[in-house]
Amino acid sequence: MISNKSKGYLIGALAAASYGTNPLFALPLYSEGMSPDTVLFFRYLLAIPVMGLMLLFRRGGNQFKVSLKQLSQLCIMGLLMALSSLTLFLSYTYMDAGIASTMLFVYPIMVAVIMAVGFKEKLTVSTIICIVMALSGIFLLFKKSDGSTLSWFGTLLVMVSSMTYAIYIVGVNQTKLRYMPTLKVIFYVLVFGITVFIVKILAQNNFTPPESIISWVNLLGLAIFPTAISFLCTTSAIQLIGPTPTAILGALEPVTAVAIGVFIFGETLSPRIALGMVLILLAVSIVISGGDVHRQLLHIHRLFPKKRK
Repeated sequence: MISNKSKGYLIGALAAASYGTNPLFALPLYSEGMSPDTVLFFRYLLAIPVMGLMLLFRRGGNQFKVSLKQLSQLCIMGLLMALSSLTLFLSYTYMDAGIASTMLFVYPIMVAVIMAVGFKEKLTVSTIICIVMALSGIFLLFKKSDGSTLSWFGTLLVMVSSMTYAIYIVGVNQTKLRYMPTLKVIFYVLVFGITVFIVKILAQNNFTPPESIISWVNLLGLAIFPTAISFLCTTSAIQLIGPTPTAILGALEPVTAVAIGVFIFGETLSPRIALGMVLILLAVSIVISGGDVHRQLLHIHRLFPKKRK
């Protein structure tokens, strides 16, 4: 029988891989003229009833009830997730999606720093070294293969997305939301999160509705894979194994996004960019494992537990 920890690792891996499919569905919508605000509005709008029906079916109508304190915490988590989504999707308009997704992956290091500063977890020398490695990797990504540099504003957007996502991960784990049913957390995160896109669309008057069946298919894909499935699995993994192991499993997110960018959208993967990606992934892997190779191997071993006799 699979233990809760093993289940958590598998769910965390699925969460990261599914979140990496963002470019697969978002980029075709951009090419059809849809704005990031509108894309994200429909992404959340279509995901809300999916999560609501799942919550109703599995738990019953009374499970929608939350206390005032829980509601305030859910509101904050929803706004954080919406801001992370918005800044990431905006960054796609300034750089290749694979590079943006790799830069986003520095969020596990941000989680480690937040836990050290705010919750007194030990920040080791190896962690500091890995931060330097990650920054070096970002520097390599910052210069493109043709000699030009990435947009400073686009890079800032990715860093904001990474930071808000890190705060979300820590926030879920360090509040009573960790004891709340996962479906309920995600449902309210989506409900509060969609208000960000509604306000932004109304303020800027940039609503661009889908005009084809393919557009609706891509929007539905966004609602199901990198939204409903990824958010649900991320929150569930955090509750099962905590924020740190969940963060390291996020390595599958940039790997998935890069593969989609290169093989489907023809994005460039030069040796310089590849080296930058390797440095970031390696730095994050080391910092999350605490510099202990044995512990990291143990994490991998737990993905394949032996059956009890």
